[in-house]
Amino acid sequence: MEISRSGSSTVYFTVGALLSWITIFLQLYLIIVNRTADVPETIIRFFSFFTVLTNILVAVCFTSAMTLRQNQVRFFSSAYVHSAVGVYIVVVGLVYNLVLRQLWAPTGLQKIIDEFLHSVIPVVFLLHWFLFVHKVTLKWHYAILWLVYPFAYVIFILIRGRFSNFYPYPFVDVKNLGYNQVLINSLYLLVGFLILSVLLIAIGKTQKAERIV
Repeated sequence: MEISRSGSSTVYFTVGALLSWITIFLQLYLIIVNRTADVPETIIRFFSFFTVLTNILVAVCFTSAMTLRQNQVRFFSSAYVHSAVGVYIVVVGLVYNLVLRQLWAPTGLQKIIDEFLHSVIPVVFLLHWFLFVHKVTLKWHYAILWLVYPFAYVIFILIRGRFSNFYPYPFVDVKNLGYNQVLINSLYLLVGFLILSVLLIAIGKTQKAERIV
């Protein structure tokens, strides 16, 4: 079994799942309440943010781990998926806190939700990865496979942006930067994903089986 199960881990998974789902639904509520477009377009834009999609993946992983049974094999309970999502959510936290945080100043409930999406949940999931995921099964070539999700995301937002004129992040805003600069920025991001993936796999390979809690 690739996800450790114990009384403490089950509580951790449950708290993580509740925290993640509540944060996601509150963010959906806030974006609808404060919308600048009609509701259907606003909902599409909500699901156009890498932060939102990745936090949903975190919520699904926690939920799957919470409901895991010894005789079941589930895709979202595998070390492969939990490690990949660990990479993605860490990138969410790093990019926001190093690049995007100074670009806006949310207040009230939005500020709280913003902190959970970009800081609290990344730390909670990374701690989960360190404590409860059986990482010795990770392979080096996974680092390449894990690039599929961010690569597909970039393609999606560029295609959709071409027709909707909406780009969720300034570093992929073709209107202001042009395709050449956006593609360069995207390449830098993919390299960042690759480096972090290799780092997490290297850390995972140092873990001893008997240290699984």
